Amino acid sequence: MKATPEYCQNVQTPAVSRRDWLRRSAMGFGALALPSLLAEQGALGSVPGAPTGPPHFAPKAKRVIFLFMHGGPSAVDTFDYKPDLIRDSGKPLPFDKPRVQFAQTGNLLQSPFRFRQHGQCGRWVSSLFPEVGALADELCFVHSLYGSNEAHGGALLKVHTGSDTFVRPSMGAWVSYGLGSENRSLPSFITIEPTLGHGGVQNFGSAFLPAIHQGTRIAARSGNGTLSIPNLQPGAPTLRQRRIELNLTQALNRE
Repeated sequence: MKATPEYCQNVQTPAVSRRDWLRRSAMGFGALALPSLLAEQGALGSVPGAPTGPPHFAPKAKRVIFLFMHGGPSAVDTFDYKPDLIRDSGKPLPFDKPRVQFAQTGNLLQSPFRFRQHGQCGRWVSSLFPEVGALADELCFVHSLYGSNEAHGGALLKVHTGSDTFVRPSMGAWVSYGLGSENRSLPSFITIEPTLGHGGVQNFGSAFLPAIHQGTRIAARSGNGTLSIPNLQPGAPTLRQRRIELNLTQALNRE
């Protein structure tokens, strides 16, 4: 009778290899990581706009910070000086009112704040922002923006994506896609406390661009106000639940 080597006694043929498990489980979803790994190693070439690939253009900007203050002060009260509105204040609107109205509207009303010109450029700024007005020559004012939708949701989509009717990439997604990112481990585009109404995730979505360029939402937890990435924390499992998870992971590794 031939002796069996000791190291062969406990050898078992695995039911499925790790590679097959990635390929077969969840309809092959795990295998989607392979193209990303190959791209990082240069096996698939570089993809413009990807965090590991070159950007479309040589970027001069190091970072882009876009402050959109939902429900903030009106442009008429801040930087958009309208002398005709001051002249016609108290008179009826000289053209048809918007088709969609959410409250009863009255006559024209001028801004209650005083405007004056600042800097060599002579930019008009209201008394709300005297310190900002002192920097008028260093700022770029865009007064050509206009809306085509009276509803808040459509207006917000127009500002962030350029369209109030079709799904388009957001401004942040285009910046990430066009300029790339300096890091591989952190999101290239984050959005802090965005509204989930009035267009919702489309305001920071990537639409038809790769999903890597979608904004990562950072929001405050209810109660303590601490900013965090939603759904990142697993909660507070019991020690028994934690042990079950670890035992399952170890069993899969051994198999």
